[in-house]
Amino acid sequence: MTRMQPPSPQVVPDSVQPAGARSALAPDGEPRRRVEDARLLRGQGRFVHALRRPGLAHAMFVRSPHARARIVAIDTGDAAAQDGVLAVLTGADLVSVAMPGVNPLVVGLRLPQRPLLALERVVSVGEPVALIVARDRRIAEDACERVFVDYEPLPPGGDTYPDVPDDRAATIAFRVGDAATAAPAGGVVARARMRQPRVAPAPLEPRAMLAAWDDATQTLSVWLGTQAPSRARGEIARALALAPAQVRLIAPDVGGAFGAKASIYPEELAVAFAAHRLRGAVRWLSSRSEEFVSASHGRGATLAGELVVDADGHFCALHATLGFPLGSWLPFSAVVPARNAARILPGPYRVDALDVRAEATLSNTAAVGIYRGAGRPEAAMLLERLVEDAARRLGTDPVALRRLNLVPADAMPWSTPTGDKLDSGDYPRLLDEACARFDYDGARLRQAQRRAHGALVGLGIGLYVEPCGQGWESARVTLHADGTATVASGSSPQGQGHQTAYAQIAAEALGCPFEVVHVMQGDTAACPEGIGALASRSIAIGGSAIAQAAREASARRAAGEALPLTVETVYHAPAEAWSSGCVIAQLAVDPQTGAPTIERIVWVDDAGRIVNPLLAEGQLLGGLAQGVGQAMLERIVYDDDGQLLTGSLMDYALPRATDIPPVELHGLHTPTAANVLGAKGVGEAGCIGVPAAILNAAIDALSPLGVTELDLPLTAESLWRAMNPATEVA
Repeated sequence: MTRMQPPSPQVVPDSVQPAGARSALAPDGEPRRRVEDARLLRGQGRFVHALRRPGLAHAMFVRSPHARARIVAIDTGDAAAQDGVLAVLTGADLVSVAMPGVNPLVVGLRLPQRPLLALERVVSVGEPVALIVARDRRIAEDACERVFVDYEPLPPGGDTYPDVPDDRAATIAFRVGDAATAAPAGGVVARARMRQPRVAPAPLEPRAMLAAWDDATQTLSVWLGTQAPSRARGEIARALALAPAQVRLIAPDVGGAFGAKASIYPEELAVAFAAHRLRGAVRWLSSRSEEFVSASHGRGATLAGELVVDADGHFCALHATLGFPLGSWLPFSAVVPARNAARILPGPYRVDALDVRAEATLSNTAAVGIYRGAGRPEAAMLLERLVEDAARRLGTDPVALRRLNLVPADAMPWSTPTGDKLDSGDYPRLLDEACARFDYDGARLRQAQRRAHGALVGLGIGLYVEPCGQGWESARVTLHADGTATVASGSSPQGQGHQTAYAQIAAEALGCPFEVVHVMQGDTAACPEGIGALASRSIAIGGSAIAQAAREASARRAAGEALPLTVETVYHAPAEAWSSGCVIAQLAVDPQTGAPTIERIVWVDDAGRIVNPLLAEGQLLGGLAQGVGQAMLERIVYDDDGQLLTGSLMDYALPRATDIPPVELHGLHTPTAANVLGAKGVGEAGCIGVPAAILNAAIDALSPLGVTELDLPLTAESLWRAMNPATEVA
């Protein structure tokens, strides 16, 4: 696979605050380096893969080789007879344990029945059929090979939206005004259709779990890489008919998550069941190949839309049909991508009428769940393609068309046609700032000069809005007699640097040095019940909970209350904060080979008030890397029989350092009243605006050849085929 040129990165962190704006923290906070890094760089991280316990048993799963089949019989006798095998469990042994429910965001959601281990049938390649527990991992692996399963294969379904209506699990619709599709006199109807590839979250640490039952205390301790420790503890307790107090969930260093570790998996409940039954400690370590075949995927949507524009360039009506694959079972947040994409439209733009319909369908594949961005990138990409197509049909500049239709700053807060409320932001200024930083007019002149010499070079814009989570989060702040303070959060990190940022928030509110604040996260025995780290909500909501608790603790101490002093709070955000931004990309395509090169990205982001600019930059650039991966490299592929063809890193291309293009990152931050800190989300923005800008740049580059649509990823082969549509390749 052809890869892009090595980068020359340039990061320019220059936050701009509105006149007179002041943060609850110092404006833009202190760019303090992560305190987490010292031990991680010394190899002192605590990951589940590295945990050991005396008498630890090892679990491995027998998995289905078929996408859809009836199970005629299972023979586990030979496996169970092997020396060192402690247990062989099948679906019949776990019929009393059910998968938990899902987030009830959609009325009438159809839930497929999913046992922890397959019973009468299998519905995807990689579905666990049996669980082996042995004294040694090698013994467990050998025993898996000795389990005989007699399958009767059946033809699989696929991600065939909208051709399989019987597999529809959810429908989400918004209709406002008269969304007639006819173009007014002199106007146009812009059209866009695209299919996004599925992607693999591919965290550094694959899924892993250690569950240990203590007979003396009648408690189960679980070490699990998860984004939601409290919810995972509750679901394990319910599955095993235990009281929540009997389960302790510890999320150590997680090694990345990106949405894939937000829900409990069948394997994890099965391992907890095995530890409880065997009255001992059982550990399961997923392999990278298991992750590809059985962990949740992201994206995969089919998007189609029409944008009606009048002769003056005003957006009149938006039609959108969104199809989201769900796979064979539903993680807790499975319908969030479809719901987000539908409710975000029309994004930062004004439109008179809207008709949006999103459908989520089941298929005989791995589950599809939330993945960094979760519906936001899909909405942005469809909208930004429609705007570009409208500008092409009208013969106008795409920047001018956007500027005409963006929600103005003086209209904030803005009620959207889908019932959401954009809390704050200056979208026209974001666009103008990005164009100025990019020298957009000059870039267009240079593009024309290069095209005159045969170059294929394009410019692309991606504007976006990003909802940043709703609801509540918890915090506990304790002031000690020795002058130190302890902060315990219901949220938990997966590498974002929360230990540093949360200590900064508490230190500012308490008026104490950063160094005396100790932060605890991820342990249900030491931390209050919480929601977890999802949807870019950690600083905005989790951080606000800490600030609120710390302020109360400071006030009580100032009033003379004796130490130690503890304040625990549950903070409910009064509204949802919405980040926003503008990305401009320049991309060139080799006329002979189709090899793409992202030559430059300029990005202006509004994440509200920033606690730590250094951490915010890291989150933005990390999201950009995954956005580049989706746009240029990554694609999960199944064949017609439901077999996974991209089941290893030999077949699935992840971005490397040399794939990251030169980037200029700027801030234009406007505070929000949606939470105590005035903060907005920052972790998912790179996955939202960057792919849309890159896609628009690629289509602009090939527009002289008549190319008006491209699907991701933008590989050299796909671009070459778009340039040479009549050429047959043997």
